[in-house]
Amino acid sequence: MKSIPLILPLVALPLSGYAEKPQTPNVIFIYADDIGYGDLSCNGAKTISTPHVERLAAEGVRFTNAHSAAATSTPARYAMLTGEYAWRRQGTGIADGDAGMIIRPERYTLADMFHEAGYVTGAIGKWHLGLGDKKGTQDWNKQLSPNLSDIGFDYSYIMAATGDRVPCVFVENGLVANLDPNDPIYVSYQKNFPGEPTGKNNPELLTMHPSHGHNQSIVNGISRIGFMKGGKSALWKDDQIAEELTSKALAFIEQHKDQPFFLYFATQDAHVPRVPNERFAGKSGMGPRGDVLLQFDWSVGEVMATLKRLGLDKNTIVILSSDNGPVVDDGYKDGAVELLGDHKPGGPFRGGKYSSYEAGTRVPCILRWSGRVEPSVSDALVCQLDWIASLASLLGVKMPTGAAPDSENYLDAWLGKDRQGRPCLVEQNAQNNLSIITNEWKYIEPGKGAAFNHNVGIETGNSPEPQLYNMRNDWGEKENVAEKYPEVVKNLAAKLAEIKDGRVALPLE
Repeated sequence: MKSIPLILPLVALPLSGYAEKPQTPNVIFIYADDIGYGDLSCNGAKTISTPHVERLAAEGVRFTNAHSAAATSTPARYAMLTGEYAWRRQGTGIADGDAGMIIRPERYTLADMFHEAGYVTGAIGKWHLGLGDKKGTQDWNKQLSPNLSDIGFDYSYIMAATGDRVPCVFVENGLVANLDPNDPIYVSYQKNFPGEPTGKNNPELLTMHPSHGHNQSIVNGISRIGFMKGGKSALWKDDQIAEELTSKALAFIEQHKDQPFFLYFATQDAHVPRVPNERFAGKSGMGPRGDVLLQFDWSVGEVMATLKRLGLDKNTIVILSSDNGPVVDDGYKDGAVELLGDHKPGGPFRGGKYSSYEAGTRVPCILRWSGRVEPSVSDALVCQLDWIASLASLLGVKMPTGAAPDSENYLDAWLGKDRQGRPCLVEQNAQNNLSIITNEWKYIEPGKGAAFNHNVGIETGNSPEPQLYNMRNDWGEKENVAEKYPEVVKNLAAKLAEIKDGRVALPLE
């Protein structure tokens, strides 16, 4: 058993109706990347059609008030997989491609929990949580250690970091896939390798140009963050990433159809650089960003068709969500801003990726469990942070003391039976400024940083003044009512301070 540090968990609400024999359904997380609440037609988007996601929503619970734990990738994924708010740990910010493993082997994870329940576990797709022991010390030509097998995953086929960062390779069970030993990989986030072209110095070699940053090593005609050389046979082809990852996901399902399995399927679609497969290129009328939303929908359809073909669709919980809110221009000139038209990636919400405002963490979310969960729409306040504790309850797993310290058991909410969910939730923006939300209020604490990120065109929510919004009648966070309700501000600020301290949470007044 892993050694778990003793941390007092927050008090969870009692769960009713699940004292019977634990269930053993298969579980699949389809975890989107940078897809906003308003990017899917099931949430009201009129300019894009995502029929496979629509069908999933029609057959399950569609959540209108579901959140990731942070407005950027790495901390959101860390929190989801460990059940701990990322802001409690240093080194959980947006990871470079040569980051060491951020989730250390001694940490109890979602995959560990499924292991204890007798499941085979797999992770396929974007990782962005580091590999190897320490930043910048990896030998990408050998077995990387630690890797995902050290935190509970039996099988992994992942992007080393994310699409816009080197190394642009897939890593299978800790080894770079398809690597020619006669053409080794070298990676640096400090300086370029002699003679290697970059987007900054060799723009004539680019097929897609950066709008800000992203001007270092060139792979497939696209300049990235970081420097690399070699490994030509291992490089992914950007227009085939979705097909490659989806095929690996389907193969995992097929291989383990006769035993309980947990699959973390983390797609790349909507994250930059956006290079849709030729089947989707030009189909949305919104440029590459719209096209990859269609591509994501296709991947969802392939997963669901495979489950049905194998007779697994009724005994598989499928949860679809996104790591954070949307961003239109995140570093490349791909026409996304010019072709956006009337489409609102964040739906009715303010802000976007990186932001304290709602579009930063309020994300699309659907849970389907055919025959066990009634199709519905739920306004319950829920967070991905609670998947580990809630599913542990379903599977009858007693987690070690101190594991998943911020995760709470809201299984009834996830199954559509409790329409209230959490009493409160802490959200984190890109500058690590925090806010706290309840079903009625949202308080954004005073924080440092610019109020507007001009590179991406998104309001950050940073302000030296406290902000308070009424979430019952002002979803768009248009009116700051902090001066009108000083007692609410005081109460929520105290609650946030209490949660920061790690003490047991008390009911809100």
